[in-house]
Amino acid sequence: MADPRIIKKYPNRRLYDTETSAYITLADVKGLVLQYREFQVVDAKTGEDLTRPILLQIILEEESGGVPMFTAEMLSNIIRYYGHSMQGLMGSYLERSIHAFHEAQKRFQEQAHALMPKVPAEPFPGAVPGGAIPQMMMGGYLEQGAKAVIDMQDELRNQALKLFSGFPYAAPGSPDAAEPADKPAGDKKPRPRKKP
Repeated sequence: MADPRIIKKYPNRRLYDTETSAYITLADVKGLVLQYREFQVVDAKTGEDLTRPILLQIILEEESGGVPMFTAEMLSNIIRYYGHSMQGLMGSYLERSIHAFHEAQKRFQEQAHALMPKVPAEPFPGAVPGGAIPQMMMGGYLEQGAKAVIDMQDELRNQALKLFSGFPYAAPGSPDAAEPADKPAGDKKPRPRKKP
């Protein structure tokens, strides 16, 4: 596998493509994503990997203009999972969902192209008229997936509450602490015998 294309980010926020030896824009980086080109954005000074922040910046620009993919409710739900014990589960679930959606659309495009050769074969035809339709479908698909994870978490919580509701709990030594079930009610510690 070839090394990823390196894009350097300078303190003035400019991006420099080392392959073409030219400055590029976020739109150019988006173009690389759409072309399935492997690349890595690094800080020109420190060498720190900045690929994720740049991709998030592209997503922010896409969500701010045109047809947004995520609703405010879905974004709120995603935010709620940061720092949550199920954060990893939500992340991997969304990643698998996007992959499954991508593969399903790719197969659909291939079948449509076999039937009608003039239909674009690209999995995400963002450049052709009607490219917003797969985008809206993806947003709805991810939203349903995120809701499924949240519903599953709520159901697990409810089941756990039902399961443990039969076990009264109180701090040891508190007046509400229950006696052990196997200990007879009148059983007390034997008193030491007094010496005659």
